[in-house]
Amino acid sequence: MIYLSLFAISFLAATILPFSSELSLAGLIATSDYDNLLLLIVASFGNILGSVLNWALGSYSRNLTTKKWFPFKETQIERSSKWFRKFGKWSLLFAWVPVVGDPLTLVAGILRVKFIDFIILVAIGKVSRYLIVFYLID
Repeated sequence: MIYLSLFAISFLAATILPFSSELSLAGLIATSDYDNLLLLIVASFGNILGSVLNWALGSYSRNLTTKKWFPFKETQIERSSKWFRKFGKWSLLFAWVPVVGDPLTLVAGILRVKFIDFIILVAIGKVSRYLIVFYLID
């Protein structure tokens, strides 16, 4: 059950919801009651899938970004767009950065970044962040 909870927290943390998957992962690693490698895999998988949801939202709802109910604010999209214009698809390595990272994955979808490029770069960034947490705690 704890792995499913970590997956859900990590998934939601990759959306606009204010969850801290790093703290959850660090706390579980610190308890030493669970398989640390499995915790790392579950957190990474959940967080990457949350970013995929953002990419899909951007890719399939380009004309919905101005709607009041849309989960990302225009200022977040604009800030992330600036990063994207400056660094191109390589900015996706920073999809883990708070505030900018989640809208960045949405912008990647809006700009129709190839899914394979998206998933590789996002995975590298997000797994690297979790590895750092893992090695700092373990």
